[in-house]
Amino acid sequence: MDRLSASLDGTRPAYVVWELTLRCDLACGHCGSRAGRPRERELSVAEALEVAAQIADLGAREVTLMGGEAYLHEGWTDIVRALRGAGLAVTMTTAGRGMTPERARLAADAGVQSVSVSIDGLQPAHDTLRRVPGAFDSGVRALDNLREAGVPVCVNTQINRLSLPDLDGLFDTVIAPRCHAWQVQLTFPMGGAADHPEWLLQPYDLLTVMPKLADLTERGRARGVRLWPGNNVGYFGPLEGLIRGSIRPGAYHSGCRAGRDILGIESDGGVKGCLSMTSGAYVGGNVRETSLRALYDGSPRVRYARERGTSDLWGFCADCYYAEDCRAGCLGSSHVLFGRPGNNPYCHHRALELQKKGLRERLVPLSLAPGRPFDHGVFDLVLEPFDSAEPPLSPNPAGSPLRCLPVV
Repeated sequence: MDRLSASLDGTRPAYVVWELTLRCDLACGHCGSRAGRPRERELSVAEALEVAAQIADLGAREVTLMGGEAYLHEGWTDIVRALRGAGLAVTMTTAGRGMTPERARLAADAGVQSVSVSIDGLQPAHDTLRRVPGAFDSGVRALDNLREAGVPVCVNTQINRLSLPDLDGLFDTVIAPRCHAWQVQLTFPMGGAADHPEWLLQPYDLLTVMPKLADLTERGRARGVRLWPGNNVGYFGPLEGLIRGSIRPGAYHSGCRAGRDILGIESDGGVKGCLSMTSGAYVGGNVRETSLRALYDGSPRVRYARERGTSDLWGFCADCYYAEDCRAGCLGSSHVLFGRPGNNPYCHHRALELQKKGLRERLVPLSLAPGRPFDHGVFDLVLEPFDSAEPPLSPNPAGSPLRCLPVV
């Protein structure tokens, strides 16, 4: 069958992110999947190789393997070889603690074409977020081990209140000397990050973040490093073209890509439109019972983002000038804030428009996450004068009742 064959509606997922295992040698405080121990009934090597064949049949062009730690799956190199043998590009994401010279050579020999190492700030901030002293040093060593094995490397960084002050230093000391690209995304309150609201940026912090990313984009171009903004970075402010143009000239945000040209697979075979989406609302089925093609074509949960219009938008996003194009940006980010999609305060355009009126938005946690992979709590959104003093955040601020909104 032609690898480039499309699905029933003419689309196909060009990019698949595959969680091989939730087993991890770290237990990071901001991990969206709460990785550490493996899931119950994770896919065996034989089952994973069958999934690899289905990914190729579906017409994908690239697969990123991650975890947990992908290298802790016993068949990870066999899976890489199967994907590469089917003509797909294969990359990996790792925190790097166990990316020894030997594992780096295994990755190179299997055909891994690039590895992104997660480094979230300089040593104090990174080790705090990762909850293991020495995690920063092991991440930098992983970059060097992979480069010595001949594997191109990049870094991915979550931007939050701990890492934001470190972006300049991280670029100068780690990124520019070693990497061809730097992916950045905002930490949003899913999984472990939902337990640490004090780490999260406030929506008005984008007024600082976006100019900083614009500066780093231009500095990266001068040093041969492409800054790659994640799908929850933006949207539609005056710096959009510069920052997102680092992906391709003239690029701008065009709505959530989940279930359109990207697809996520969990380590027990669960399938959702994007691996970064909360599982309870968006896993549309399991490859043990239903083929990957049938899930991509037929599951309402997997198809949700590619079929939605503007009817589920609410709050500021419902009346926004860019509503038709943006549809509240990253679907997963808005859902884990409020328990339903359609209103995303992490928007540069929105922060600027409110600032013109002397206003800003502040997120206040209302209910805690239950403690499962890809889970979330619920936040309230406070509109206040821009010059308001910010009170300290806590998991349950005084006077704020714990409650949950219905999950859509």
